[in-house]
Amino acid sequence: MLADGATMLMPDTEENQQTYPQQSAQKPGLGFPIVRMVGLLSLATGACLNYAIGPYQGKGTGESSLFSKLLDTLGAKDLLIADRYYSTYAIIALMLEKRVPVLFRLHANKTTDFRRGKRLGKKDHLIRYKKPKRKPVWMTEQAFTNLPEELTVREFAVKGTVYITTLLETEKYPKKELAALYHQRWKIELDFRTIKTHMGMEMLRCKTPEMIRKEIAVHFLAYNLVRANLANAAIYSGIQPRLLSFMAAAQLMQNTANLCIQKTSKILNELLEPLLKAISYTVIGNRKRKNQPRVVKLRPKPYPLMKKPRNEYLTE
Repeated sequence: MLADGATMLMPDTEENQQTYPQQSAQKPGLGFPIVRMVGLLSLATGACLNYAIGPYQGKGTGESSLFSKLLDTLGAKDLLIADRYYSTYAIIALMLEKRVPVLFRLHANKTTDFRRGKRLGKKDHLIRYKKPKRKPVWMTEQAFTNLPEELTVREFAVKGTVYITTLLETEKYPKKELAALYHQRWKIELDFRTIKTHMGMEMLRCKTPEMIRKEIAVHFLAYNLVRANLANAAIYSGIQPRLLSFMAAAQLMQNTANLCIQKTSKILNELLEPLLKAISYTVIGNRKRKNQPRVVKLRPKPYPLMKKPRNEYLTE
């Protein structure tokens, strides 16, 4: 299971600004309301299992706070993979309580000393974390009190990168294999790019918070429908769902939907197998190319930036 956060913009209306305010550094009327989202996505299929949204900034609006609303989605058969932001005592302890193993990079504010703890191998050891004195803002006092005073985790390094996990058995879980597994965390970044860029969710369209929530839900519904067909096509062809093209599948589904408008139910059932067969041919493959420069080809429009509210321009 992959976890990560993302942000989206929406129309600059008074109602949207009240619920999802723009960044505090921006002057009124010059920014866009912004919503933060944290999602749980399947590593195997890319489907979104659950998500939570909230304002971009303010108390209880960080990724950890939103992630805490998704804890019930995780079960004992899951493995949580996330970036170093999630590598906190409270999250690790709650995952251990739910018997959900975790695999993170070491938090940016922490350092490790492999001379300490129980040595498991070269740059691989078990270490005990002590409970911090301050509770996270998203936890209640009672929940924080119930956390154990100490917990045992495994820290290991591969090619200079330090990881942390609750998978403690070295023979069963070699560190190089865990590091290779963690590298697949990048897939959630590609999934969010698909959702935001290719599916048009980067700038939402609705003008009220209620409709914004519905718009986000509909986007994820459409996204999961495509992922479901990719999974079915993968079963049909015996290939992993991640090796099939999301955009090609979406286009095939759109073309098929256009053919189905005036068809009977009998004909619709007959179209399903050819659709899955066509999706199974959209194999991405291993693309190898040189590192590309971070430059933009499209030239910007020759307009100055908006530096004051629009109504002030109209009065000039």
